[in-house]
Amino acid sequence: MSGEIDLTDPLVLGGIAAAVLLVILLLVLSASLKAARAVQPLQWQMGQLGQRVQALSDGQQHLSGGLHHVSEAQAKAQGQMIQMVEKRLADVSDLMAQSLQGNAVRTARSLGDLHARLEAIDKAQANIEKLSGNVLSLQDILSNKQTRGAFGEIQLHDIVQRALPSDSYTMQATLSNGKRADCLVHLPKPPGAIAIDAKFPLEPYEALRNATNDAETAEARRQMRAALRHHIRAISEKYILPGETADGALMFLPSEAVYAELHANFPEIVREGFSARVWIVSPTTCMATLNTMRAVLKDARMREQAGAIRKELAELYKDIERLGVRVDNLDRHFSQAAKDVSEIRISADKAGRRARRLDNFDFEELTQEPPSPVLPRDS
Repeated sequence: MSGEIDLTDPLVLGGIAAAVLLVILLLVLSASLKAARAVQPLQWQMGQLGQRVQALSDGQQHLSGGLHHVSEAQAKAQGQMIQMVEKRLADVSDLMAQSLQGNAVRTARSLGDLHARLEAIDKAQANIEKLSGNVLSLQDILSNKQTRGAFGEIQLHDIVQRALPSDSYTMQATLSNGKRADCLVHLPKPPGAIAIDAKFPLEPYEALRNATNDAETAEARRQMRAALRHHIRAISEKYILPGETADGALMFLPSEAVYAELHANFPEIVREGFSARVWIVSPTTCMATLNTMRAVLKDARMREQAGAIRKELAELYKDIERLGVRVDNLDRHFSQAAKDVSEIRISADKAGRRARRLDNFDFEELTQEPPSPVLPRDS
């Protein structure tokens, strides 16, 4: 067909190729123009970037100089800091040395005190061991009735010896009925001699203290009441004798604990003792009672010595009268002596005046001295 393009024709192909090259050249020219227009801002930016790089270089140089100054200042400050630290370390070292020395002295002193206290503890331990042995021996003593009675008698004797004069009591005194009281205090009548007997109901008290249930407690209290009633009855029958002793006696309990237990839980026993005229005393109340007896003895002895005191007062009155007479005589002698001294002074004055006139004899005429008055002398 004449209207179609034959692509196999070389001329056609050459035309197409030329057209394509033309289009490509046009496109390249257009791109070159656009690139030229885009390069101008880029060059301006490159110039600005160079200026900034130069400014950054200048800043870096300034920064380098500043860093150098800072480095020098830091080195100087570091040197000063090192010197201060070394000085502070030296001071701290001196303080530590002094503190260590002081601590060493205090430690040595504390060790010395500790050693002394350990020695004191050792002595106390020895005393405790000795006391434990004494307690065991005391328990052995109290476990036997005879030695327990002797213990109460010794304690009673010590209290009586402290409270009363030696001639106002007798230990182990035998009464007219043949009974022997632990102590008999010789009080004047009334009330008369008072007997004191030491009793120690240890077994019932120990049973009461060691009771673990109600039954054991009740049994121990029953034994305690029985023992105390027996002692009260025995003292009332043996040591209260009409016409020989006082109308009462004392039962001495050598234990404050037993006495406190008695008054706390056995008030009926105390009342029975009052009814039997047997007064129960402990070491403390016994001392108070004996001091009251001492006052009674002192009053009785004062009454016995009242006649001798009145006689001595009469003699004292006579001595005072004689002393008054002698004082009056001495006063008269002193009055006469004062009068004699006054007369001697008058005579001395007259003698002095005569001596002065004799000294002035050539210049003055003697005048007749009036006669001196004659004073009467007391015989």
